[in-house]
Amino acid sequence: MSEKNEKKNKNAAQEISFEDALKRLEEIVQQMESGALPLEKMVAAYEEGRKLLDLCTARLNEVEKKIELLEKKDGGWTARPFESAENGENAT
Repeated sequence: MSEKNEKKNKNAAQEISFEDALKRLEEIVQQMESGALPLEKMVAAYEEGRKLLDLCTARLNEVEKKIELLEKKDGGWTARPFESAENGENAT
């Protein structure tokens, strides 16, 4: 793939919404699981799916950083950062 096409695909991936990316990823999985794709198309579908998965993961990580939990302390509410269970800490 040429450098120009790579940049075009990267820009297109950044413009797609999370929901659309997830929907397309599900379509790709169904196509691949059906076994109806020839090898060349299977590889292309895998590459597209991998890019979409990376995009969805990055967007989820961005949102997770923005989430704050409210805790009731000393009769008032305080906000604290969301702590990922991935880090071995509870989010609740």
